[in-house]
Amino acid sequence: MQKLEIKGGRKISGTVTISGSKNATLPILVSTILTNQKVIIKNVPIVRDVETMTELLSTLGSTVIFDKKRKKIEIENKKPLKTYAPYHLLKTMRAGVLVLGPLLAKYKTAKVALPGGCAIGSRPIDIHLNALKKMGAKIKIRNGYVIASAKKGLRGCSIRFPKISVGATQNVLIAACFTQGITKLRNCAQEPEVDDLINFLKKVGCKINRLGKRSINITGIKKLKPATHEVIFDRIEAGTYIIAAALTKGNLKIKNIEPKIMSNEINLLKKMGVQITKKKKHVVVICKGKIKSANVVTKPYPGFPTDLQAQIMVLMIKANGVSTIKEKIFENRFMHVSELRRMGAHIETNGNQAKIFGNTKLNGAELMATDLRASVSLVLAGLVSSNTTVVNRIYHLDRGYEKIEKKLSSCGAKIKRLT
Repeated sequence: MQKLEIKGGRKISGTVTISGSKNATLPILVSTILTNQKVIIKNVPIVRDVETMTELLSTLGSTVIFDKKRKKIEIENKKPLKTYAPYHLLKTMRAGVLVLGPLLAKYKTAKVALPGGCAIGSRPIDIHLNALKKMGAKIKIRNGYVIASAKKGLRGCSIRFPKISVGATQNVLIAACFTQGITKLRNCAQEPEVDDLINFLKKVGCKINRLGKRSINITGIKKLKPATHEVIFDRIEAGTYIIAAALTKGNLKIKNIEPKIMSNEINLLKKMGVQITKKKKHVVVICKGKIKSANVVTKPYPGFPTDLQAQIMVLMIKANGVSTIKEKIFENRFMHVSELRRMGAHIETNGNQAKIFGNTKLNGAELMATDLRASVSLVLAGLVSSNTTVVNRIYHLDRGYEKIEKKLSSCGAKIKRLT
């Protein structure tokens, strides 16, 4: 099993290029189930979740060519696809459940394993299933699988999600594109990754209108066209490198991003004392002075993202004073706290709230990653530890961060992958 060894005390300076968004790539890949035309997707990140999704599509019967050197995927469905998505491909990837909507819409039947992914909470898919039922699907859950059918096809209707869910918005949105009539979605997610999916679907011919920030109307169609699409940048990766530079008092240029998409995160970091200069397609991060404490509440976009919660916590360990975090998206997302405590962090938790006492020295330790974002927070902590840190179970990290040790090494970190 692979692990990362990090020797702390080095500044993260230089230039880093941000990869395409994993969370945008996965639903776009899934949506290609709807079309028989050739689709080309560019700027895809070379991460394990994307590799798993391409393997899943190949298993269903899609012709997939993954050019990793050019970060490009070509997909074409030359014959009808299988409608069975097995557990061994969904057990490590939450986004696998998104195949349910398009398979059901196009083929009127689907058998999809209940998904796995990170151990950060239950993340039930009831919202997905209830919406599809309202569209005419009959659904049963047996032996760990969702078994769905819609003999007469899905039909358009009005759906108001009981809570904001990125996955449910994407699943139903894709399905609605191949559904009879008009589907009206309310209380939708408005994450940039959802908009990137909409932009792709429009390119292949889908009729989608955003009516305000959380309302989407979709008119179903039955024939799509070929298209080429470039995936947006990964805002969580970008935020992670901004925090890495701030933690280590570095001077880092972060390329291939759209800063306006990250306005709230950037403004928060500025309030904490991080100097961030925004340009059209990059930012420059400098942090010379002391870090100030902050109070953060995770919320759906445009609020502070839960996927940056673990990383900002590490910055708070080095801040002046006491900071707080309230996690309002997932109920079990402080699993990194126990490992940070082993490094010397003073953090108190009470339910979904954490209190972080700053100005704390971190000491290197052997650590265990529990999920994707927790694992990268341990890497960040290792960058500012007094000696050597070893992070085990980095397969979590590889699910969502492309060549992290190479990118950090190119910016001055002393980090290497061990087997």
